[in-house]
Amino acid sequence: MPKYNNPRRTWKYSNDFKVNAVQLSYVVGVTIKSVAEKLDIHPFMLSLWRKEYRDGIIVADKRKKVAGQSKVKRVLTKEQQLERENKQLKEELYILKKWQRFVAEEHQADIDSSKNSEQK
Repeated sequence: MPKYNNPRRTWKYSNDFKVNAVQLSYVVGVTIKSVAEKLDIHPFMLSLWRKEYRDGIIVADKRKKVAGQSKVKRVLTKEQQLERENKQLKEELYILKKWQRFVAEEHQADIDSSKNSEQK
């Protein structure tokens, strides 16, 4: 087992950062996991911050105006919009491929029926 001379380094986050993260996680349609991924923190840590925020341990400083919060919200909502659009486009592609197979089968059936009528 290796010997560690220095203690492990832990990250210290400011209350403003924690409050912003918690407020972002309360936005409708945004999951804790997506906020945690975007902020590069563990989802469990964000859940703890949410609990501390509800209990009043972490308090937002009302004197400061948070400018970066709206930018992060826009990024998260933009990503969700792109994911929805991607899902919709995949469904449309699936329907078009299905339609293409249907048309090809109909065309093949027409060719087969015309060959059968010529042979008679």
